[in-house]
Amino acid sequence: MTAPIFVSHGSPTLIFDDVPARDFLIELGKALPRPKAILVASAHWETPEAHVTASPAPPTIHDFGGFPEAMYTQQYPAPGEPALAARVKALLEKAGIPATLDPARGLDHGAWVPLKLAWPQADIPVLQLSLQTHLGPAHHLKLGQALRPLAEEGVLILGSGSLTHDLRSVSWHGPNTEPDWVKSFGDWVNTALAEGRIDDLVNYRQLAPNAARNHPSEEHFLPLFVALGAAGPGAQMERLHTSVTFSVLRMDVFEFAG
Repeated sequence: MTAPIFVSHGSPTLIFDDVPARDFLIELGKALPRPKAILVASAHWETPEAHVTASPAPPTIHDFGGFPEAMYTQQYPAPGEPALAARVKALLEKAGIPATLDPARGLDHGAWVPLKLAWPQADIPVLQLSLQTHLGPAHHLKLGQALRPLAEEGVLILGSGSLTHDLRSVSWHGPNTEPDWVKSFGDWVNTALAEGRIDDLVNYRQLAPNAARNHPSEEHFLPLFVALGAAGPGAQMERLHTSVTFSVLRMDVFEFAG
């Protein structure tokens, strides 16, 4: 089985920033077994129902503004795999989750930024799965559970979001000092994952300290549940990396071994 992973992708400029998270992701692809394909659940694709990219050559999407010009010339020309997209759709529908194939949608920065660092050759087929943020954590856990057969067949299920994501409090140029309200939330999530407290995690909004402050909206936390669900019951979590960028973005990476 290919263990599902959750990555915190940070700012689009992570591919250039001299920060520990970038250094970690550069080494991650070398450390992992080469996956058959990669299915990314990215915080930057939200739809009312589940959508799956089905292009044989998904374009690189520059879904941001106000960044240096070099960001807009970045490309990640990984192939798609329409046959695998059809299998994703079938697995979701078997689990009672309506799904649609999207032959035009490309890869947003939640996908291509971490992938460009970890697998710069862009020679592994990549698909994206959209989020349904309005349906919350339990739905995304179910999404991941439906995709478990793919992980058993060598497909990397990659949740790409951010362990914390209050952009209103980002310190772009100040000292990179983690405030207590960020640390308390990040540490609570890490402990809950380590102890297998899935119900607590699903109800993190009510139980975790400073949950709403760290996630004013949920889309950057929900990819965690897709990866967690794909690992199956009793999965063991290993935190592969933890660091902070811009003071309030926790860049933790988790691997879930089923």
